[in-house]
Amino acid sequence: QVQLVESGGGLVQAGGSLRLSCAASVRTFSSYAMGWFRQPPGKEREFVAAISGSGGRTNYADSVKGRFTISRDNAKNTVYLQMNSLKPEDTAVYYCNAARYYSDYVTLSDLYDYWGQGTQVTVSS
Repeated sequence: QVQLVESGGGLVQAGGSLRLSCAASVRTFSSYAMGWFRQPPGKEREFVAAISGSGGRTNYADSVKGRFTISRDNAKNTVYLQMNSLKPEDTAVYYCNAARYYSDYVTLSDLYDYWGQGTQVTVSS
C-alpha cells in the first residue's frame, strides 16, 4: 500500500509560481513512476506531468510545457511540481499519483494504482 500526501497548494496571482510536493510512504519509492493530474472546476480530471522512477524520463501535457517542471528526490520519497507563469486556467485540484511502472501510457489515469487526496491551486486574474 502506498500513501500519498500532497502539499503546497494555495492562492496565487496570474504570472506567479507555486511548488507542489507529494510525500510517499513506501520503501521502494524509486521503483514507482509518479504523476500529477488535475481537475478544474466543472471539468474532468486531466494529465499534467509524469516522471519515471529514476527521474530520467518525463512527460508533460501540452498546456503546461515550458511552465511546469516535475522532479523527484528518491532519498526523501518526494515528487515535486514546480509551476511557473501560472494562468487562471491552471486553477484546479491537483492530485499526485503513483504507478508501478513508467510507460507510454503515463498520460492515462488508469495506469496509476495510488492517488493522493488532492491540493487546491487557485490562480487569480
